[in-house]
Amino acid sequence: MNDNLYPPEGSGRLRQPRDLSTPERIERAIVSGEIFESRCILCDGEHNLHIDLGKYTGVIPREECVYSLRNAPVKDIAVISRVGKSVCFKLKDLRTDEYGRSRIILSRRDAQRECMENYIRTLESGDIIDARVTHLEPFGAFVDVGCGIASLLSIDCISVSRISHPRDRFTEGQFIKAVVRTPLDERGMISVSHRELLGTWEENAARFAVGQTADGIIRSVEPYGVFVELTPNLAGLAEVKEGAEAGLHASVYIKNIIPEKMKIKLVIVDTYPSPRRFNEFQYCLSGDHIDYWRYSPLGCEKCVETFF
Repeated sequence: MNDNLYPPEGSGRLRQPRDLSTPERIERAIVSGEIFESRCILCDGEHNLHIDLGKYTGVIPREECVYSLRNAPVKDIAVISRVGKSVCFKLKDLRTDEYGRSRIILSRRDAQRECMENYIRTLESGDIIDARVTHLEPFGAFVDVGCGIASLLSIDCISVSRISHPRDRFTEGQFIKAVVRTPLDERGMISVSHRELLGTWEENAARFAVGQTADGIIRSVEPYGVFVELTPNLAGLAEVKEGAEAGLHASVYIKNIIPEKMKIKLVIVDTYPSPRRFNEFQYCLSGDHIDYWRYSPLGCEKCVETFF
């Protein structure tokens, strides 16, 4: 949502350090409590983060790096992993060190606390939000849902078309849309999903027609056939073909489309490696909230749906 006052870090939508060019502007920013964003250039030996503010140096003390509802200790990896990346922060103080240099004391923790109270805490199941992929694991993707606050997007919620690893769908640093599955819990986290935003079976199948030859990605090879992904929310089944391997691209002839069974029958024409990935999404959105999503066509013997 473009009017979100608490976007993911790195979005470029928060105020920038060029607005901190004089002591007077710095003092005004301290009083106003506005949230800024800039790049972390160093983590020192005491695990304080040094932030590029142009004319001045900004420092986020270790204890001000991360906000937690449970006041959990700040983990080292949560601090050192910020180096080289954009972080959000509020200005707390302007000090002069023993060498006469000005140091602006910053707090990422205060920015995240405000985001939690004014934004994350207000989210409800079914709300569609901005997110940024920050880390990929075999079980899912961690995403920044606002000011560096993390949420887990489990692998089964990434798309209907099955993938072996989230890297088959996302890249770290990628901006995506997500839908809230469960609102804020006692751990201070929300859970999100992605597949409901990629269209129903019918919406995806409508892009293709019998007799066409299309490009796809082989996702798995089974004894009974080869699953080829045509879009992130649509896969078809082809007969086993020599040389077909998971991860290869394939040109496939569309033999039949059967809505009542949610099946697309394919014939593999050729296979080839390709750098192209299905990670640029065509979102099917109508507003910023959904209560119910049904993937299956009406009358289909199998029902795939989500209630929010």
